[in-house]
Amino acid sequence: MRLLALTLKSSRRADKQTFALRMLRAAAISTPRLDKMPGMFFSAPAKGLKETDRSLLDDKTPKRRPKTFGMDVKAYLRSVIPHLESGMKAAKSKDILSADEVIQWSQSLEKLLTNQTGQVVFGRFLKSEFSEENMEFWLACEDYRQTQSDLLRYKAEKIYKAFVHSDAVKQINIDFRTRESTAKKMKAPTPTCFDEAQKVVYTLMEKDSYPRFLKSNIYLNLLNDLQANSLK
Repeated sequence: MRLLALTLKSSRRADKQTFALRMLRAAAISTPRLDKMPGMFFSAPAKGLKETDRSLLDDKTPKRRPKTFGMDVKAYLRSVIPHLESGMKAAKSKDILSADEVIQWSQSLEKLLTNQTGQVVFGRFLKSEFSEENMEFWLACEDYRQTQSDLLRYKAEKIYKAFVHSDAVKQINIDFRTRESTAKKMKAPTPTCFDEAQKVVYTLMEKDSYPRFLKSNIYLNLLNDLQANSLK
């Protein structure tokens, strides 16, 4: 009897061990591998990660260098002077600009203003100083002199109201005597009726704004880029 009891006890232990082994195997089969679980950082094989990192570091896509001067002066000026588009259209400046031309701007205000691109660049400088009305008035006077006789009065009144009148939105800085003299000339406009006021404004720009323009970043950066490009 004792022998039978020991045999049964031993058999039960073996059954328990067998059952435990089966459960462990089942658990091992049903447990998902971490490297196969979606959303885990190591879901991609280590080799894949290294290849990805290498591809990012070894990106040999050629970088396009920005054109400074080839010489597309319009594109360049737009990049260094904000909101230039309208000014460029008005001036119809040529696309090619040389360092020699820009150097000539420093010889005199007259040299600067006889160059269409110079007019644009100087005008944008004046705008940065809130005195662009001087340049606009000077250009309007230059255009007015070429006006046909039947349009003189119409243009003269337009210029006077915009720049000379005491309530003008873009009133120019001229003395009282010149303002009164110009107002009297409006009764019978002639091609030269704004000459006196234009001369006052020109002198103001020549003595005040022009020297500062030659020392400004707008002028110096433009000149430096042109000179650097000429050496390439």
